[in-house]
Amino acid sequence: MESVFVTVGTTSFDELVGLLSAGPAVRTIKDLGCRRLVLQIGRGTVAPKPFTSAEFTLEVYRYKDSLKEDIQKADLVISHAGAGSCLETLEAKKPLVVVINEKLMNNHQLELAQKLHQEGHLFYCTCSTLLETLKTMDPSTLKSFPAGQLEKFSAFLDEVVGFQK
Repeated sequence: MESVFVTVGTTSFDELVGLLSAGPAVRTIKDLGCRRLVLQIGRGTVAPKPFTSAEFTLEVYRYKDSLKEDIQKADLVISHAGAGSCLETLEAKKPLVVVINEKLMNNHQLELAQKLHQEGHLFYCTCSTLLETLKTMDPSTLKSFPAGQLEKFSAFLDEVVGFQK
């Protein structure tokens, strides 16, 4: 696993950004064979300093017009549970770990992550369990999300938020 991409979308998820830019997480990610970690930090107040060493690069940015290129380059995506970030990663057929922002429990992120996990499309955790999830997950067990099936994803969202058709 050469490259890991982390996205928080347009939101603020300082707990995740802070965790992944700290020493223990960087070591865990390096232990996975990663040489490049890219953090998309949104509007958060935690803004790690980018660096490059002989064996590892940390890139940091707030926003881009599109995350498509970063997702395509990544061997693993770690994301908040925003529907757009999940869908874009799943459609790119990249292994996905969704980290639930426990401070936003009323926004259906947990339900969405649980449903997609039950279907075998992603792993999910909280910040407190992320490092253990990274150490124990097996991306080869994930099922591809059917490409171009926005209706299926829309049905997931409708079911999660309780909309009736």
